[in-house]
Amino acid sequence: MTMVATLIGDVVGSRSAVDRGRLHARLEEVIARVNEITHPVHPVRITVGDEFQGAWERRGQATHAALLLRTGLLPEVETRYGLSYGEVTSLSADGSVQDGPGWWQAREAITMAKGAEASARADGRVVRTRWREDSPVGLVLDVALQHRDLLVDDLDDRSRRLLRGLLAGTSQKDLAQAEEISPTAVSRRVHRDALDHLVTLDAELEALP
Repeated sequence: MTMVATLIGDVVGSRSAVDRGRLHARLEEVIARVNEITHPVHPVRITVGDEFQGAWERRGQATHAALLLRTGLLPEVETRYGLSYGEVTSLSADGSVQDGPGWWQAREAITMAKGAEASARADGRVVRTRWREDSPVGLVLDVALQHRDLLVDDLDDRSRRLLRGLLAGTSQKDLAQAEEISPTAVSRRVHRDALDHLVTLDAELEALP
């Protein structure tokens, strides 16, 4: 068995998508980009329907990947995530079929996320990402990811684009040019919508073992 950070994600409301082929292509595009950036030990891949899975050596890599996946797909595609850290066993020679507590707990986590969606008000913010791990670290991560999700859920499309740019290391000046607004307007949004806090939080989480 190997200890890894696991991620299970799926598309919210995929059955109601007008163009499922376009949705699938968009999902593959963002997954490929996140795999290139985050270097998973088991690359993220689409499994059944619109569900996808991946695994990383460290917890921090998985939390970073979840944020890149969700913000990379918004606003066209909304997604939910379950993450964990635990033992995983390969059941096939090529490692494509796996089992173990790491995956079981990630499955429990995404079920928790679905439950939160079901109980949320139609006009309220929704937590889309949960962490399930029987340890103090797991409890803290779950709280941190819920906090992060509530902040992301409050962003409009422009602020989400700015967040994607900041996470990629793009300067506020270049983001202002891309958005055709002033650097001052970008700076105001960064502070008003806590984009600087989200970037710092992501960096601190990404450093976790």
